[in-house]
Amino acid sequence: MQRADRASVAWNAEKKHWEVRIHVGEEVMKRQISPPRGESGAEALKAKAVEIAIKVAKDEGYDLDPAKVTVEQAPAV
Repeated sequence: MQRADRASVAWNAEKKHWEVRIHVGEEVMKRQISPPRGESGAEALKAKAVEIAIKVAKDEGYDLDPAKVTVEQAPAV
């Protein structure tokens, strides 16, 4: 299985949702995610992002190191 370079999670203000982006070379796969339910804060979001990013990468045929998932920004409150 090929390895994804990295993944990032960012708030898309225009579409008003969180997106996971998986980077493999110059290819970028984007997936929308929901915020964690029952938990709040950056750690809960990061845990959900890592879980979803690994699943999406695996579905696309890639292996992803959880340490390479970053949360880029949060929505303005």
